[in-house]
Amino acid sequence: MAINSDVLVIGGGLAAVTAAVSAAREGADVRLVSHKASTLRQASGLIDALGYVPATEPAKPLRDGPPTAGRNLDPDEWPDPEGPLADPFEGIDRLPESHPYRVVGGDALREGLTLFDDLAGDAYRGGHTERNALVPTFGGAVKPTARYPAAAEAGLASDDRPMLVVGFRSLTEYDARAFAGRLEAAGVPFDVAGAEVEFAEGFRADAKITRLAKALDHDEEIDGVPAREALAKAVSPHLHDVVDEDGGVDRVERVGFPAFLGDDRGEAVRDELADRLGADVFEIPMGPPSLPGLRLEDRLFDALDAEGVRFETGNPVVGVESATDGRVETVAVDRNGRTAPYGADAFVLATGGLVGKGLDSDREGVREPVFDLHVDQPADRYEWFVDDAFGDQPYARFGVRPDERCRPTDGDGAAQYENVFAAGGVVGGADAAREKSASGVSLATGIVAGRQAATEASQ
Repeated sequence: MAINSDVLVIGGGLAAVTAAVSAAREGADVRLVSHKASTLRQASGLIDALGYVPATEPAKPLRDGPPTAGRNLDPDEWPDPEGPLADPFEGIDRLPESHPYRVVGGDALREGLTLFDDLAGDAYRGGHTERNALVPTFGGAVKPTARYPAAAEAGLASDDRPMLVVGFRSLTEYDARAFAGRLEAAGVPFDVAGAEVEFAEGFRADAKITRLAKALDHDEEIDGVPAREALAKAVSPHLHDVVDEDGGVDRVERVGFPAFLGDDRGEAVRDELADRLGADVFEIPMGPPSLPGLRLEDRLFDALDAEGVRFETGNPVVGVESATDGRVETVAVDRNGRTAPYGADAFVLATGGLVGKGLDSDREGVREPVFDLHVDQPADRYEWFVDDAFGDQPYARFGVRPDERCRPTDGDGAAQYENVFAAGGVVGGADAAREKSASGVSLATGIVAGRQAATEASQ
């Protein structure tokens, strides 16, 4: 006997949660099944909508104007192919017609961001405006993003106050001085310095980030001194390290740390450090293990609980068990080596793209493994990529192609199943890495797919 629900969401990332919550709010009985832990814990915690409109035409001589993004525009409308977008919605019309934003519409992105604001609550900032914020990231780059953790607020690159960036000798993957140098090279409107300090040297390297966060949460003693006090004492001698353009010395007004300033009690940690240092304190989003990503995952899965969505992880969906008349009836779920049928009136596929393993690839081609959905791709695999590693790579846009209801289509543009919807990275048409649009695509397609699945289930 099948395990039944109105809507079954397959996946565990931002798109899956968005689809599940939006379907539940339409009155559907929703179950979410994921193969593995969410990729959110590997992510920076930043919510990107659209940071850039990459050029998709061959570069033109500068006298002829910059390249457009695949459309014929008047010269006055040419985007800057190198510069970040202040307004992500302003760039949507300059994207290729196959882009998910062009398919579901800019209003879907707005609604997805509004839903995210509701779920994230006061843990995130940026919902007061449609404009991107410029947030310094782990590599020393400045990233245009639509939503950012409250912990990063004091570090915005639009702020002109002097900044100190703190690194730790035991965290060799994070070089504060190099970070500061890259920020200066990026042309930020403030003076910045980097300093390395000694702190909690005895913690195990393989668990240092999470261990440091817990120590600061509970203000554990480190070498006989409470952790927050010890950290402030290590940083204090460097509060006059910033040198301005005239060679003078500034006292810093804000101090940035790698993102480990507490887990459950991060606000209290930042407030105490700020009081002890006499400067605003902020976190710099880092790569995995990412505490901002883990915090976001916890908040989103709490939202699933609040909406009554049942969810389970570690049970991959391995294929369709039964389908008839263009509709899927049940899928097969692997539960500890034995398959079980899961039935639903509608299904949402949100398993990720090539990186998230929602798509399989080998020398023969790229496939969607759950429903065997059509994936647009050149027959010649040498057309999957271009020689320029940073160029417009065709494989970056591989994925299923949805209609306006987010139903995956076949090669002729017809829906493959009436009751299957797609969301997130498995949807093709976006070069998310270059565009800085991954989260936005997940939110926009997730909210549409969830609502459409709920509507389909109610009929």
